[in-house]
Order: sequence, then structure tokens, then C-alpha cells
Amino acid sequence: MAGVGSRALGDLTFPEVSQRLQATSILCLPIGAIEQHGAHLPLNTDAVVAEEIARRIVATLGDELDLWQLPTISISLSREHDWAPGTLSLSIQSFVALLRDLARDIVRALPARNLAIVNGHGGNRGVLDNLMHELRGDFALNACVIHPFDLSKVDTHATGHDVHGGKSETSVMLALAPHLVRLDNIAPPGAPPDGDAISALIFDRGVSFPWRTDDPRLTATGVIGEAHTASPELGQAIVDSVVAESRGVLRRLLESQRLLSRRP
Repeated sequence: MAGVGSRALGDLTFPEVSQRLQATSILCLPIGAIEQHGAHLPLNTDAVVAEEIARRIVATLGDELDLWQLPTISISLSREHDWAPGTLSLSIQSFVALLRDLARDIVRALPARNLAIVNGHGGNRGVLDNLMHELRGDFALNACVIHPFDLSKVDTHATGHDVHGGKSETSVMLALAPHLVRLDNIAPPGAPPDGDAISALIFDRGVSFPWRTDDPRLTATGVIGEAHTASPELGQAIVDSVVAESRGVLRRLLESQRLLSRRP
């Protein structure tokens, strides 16, 4: 019978929603992006990564923690790449409105009250970090955000900053969707970018800048990182680590729900 055994919400019929989901179920929402990733990775890299990692988390931990995968949101906040043909971006206002409307409808339509966002695009992080407070306060939706490349405990042995379309991201795509990687288009090693500029514009915790991937101080190709050193083995190790680390994250999410439910 169709849908039996599936943990994708869209595969269920409407009577099955009430039969199979409950308040302690966790909904996994992949959020990606459509943006340039150099000449060797597709525009939908972040959406592929978010969706496939969410799929593996659900497949591995779904029965243990009652996980359900929601459809992927594929367009998000990508203005730092809007110089490149093909990049699509929402405004902050429309991105927040989309997620707030989705949260409102989750609470209306589903018994589940836990949401784990799998965020494939680093540019979404600041908004998502703040939005989670509204999801809890305005909709009583208990939420967390998984940032796969930061959650992974794998040492990539990168010799420089690995920010966008570089060693880690290319490796994960080689593991998840190798048919989408244009190996012949990976830029050969060249003069390294200005490491001090990358540290100051992207990683300095004392100040925030609206850095862009057409800034010649950061990159000449739209890629910040050593894509030529990527491998499918590294990519698989990163994916496996994210799935393993997600178990503890999702258990903490459920513990937060239990603690909140005890409050008067």
C-alpha cells in the first residue's frame, strides 16, 4: 500500500496524518538556495545538500525519534550571490513571512509541535537564529536549526578558508549527487585569496559586513575554498558525521519540548 513505511509527509493521506503523527513527532524541513557555486557546482547545490541530508537523518533516526520530512524550501536569502546569472533570492521580509505562514499552518494542520530545520545555506543563519524565538513565542512550535557543515565533526584538512563551493561542499556533492558536479570545470590551484580579508569580512565576530562573492579580495571565481582537493570519500564522511551528530541534537529538541510542557 502506497505511503506505508514512508516518513515523507507528502506521501501520507489525510487520515494517516492523525494516525501516525503526534505532538512529540519532529518535522524535518530542508531549506536550500538557488545561487551560484562556481562553474563546477549547480545552482541548486544547497537545496540538494539540505534535502538529501534531511532524508538520511529521517531514514536513520526516523523510527527512533519519530521524524517526518517536509517538502524542501529551495529559494532563500542569496543576495551575496546576486551578481551571477541564475541566482534567485527572497527578501528578508518574504523569507520570514513564508516561514511564519508555514509555522502557522503546521500548527493548524498537524499534531506535531517540533520542527528541525536542516539549513543548507549559510546566509540564512542570522535570520533563522532570531526567527526560532518567534516560532516558539507566537506559534508554540519548538524549533532548532541544523547547519550541516558546522555540525560535522570531520577534519577536512583544508589549508585555507573553506566558505563557499570549496572542498567540503564539493565533496558532499560528489557523495550525494556526483552527476551534477562538473569535474572538468573545477578551477585549478592558483594564487590564494587574501586570507586576512576573508577573516575580517566573513569571520570577525566583532563586526559584520555585507560580504559578496564578486569581491576580488575574496574570490575571482565565486568560489571560496579548495574545490580541487574535494573527494567523495570526504563528502560521505561529512554526511555520516552530520547524521550521527543529529541524534543528540534531536534528543535535546525533545527534551526542550518536555521542559516547556511542564511550565505553568
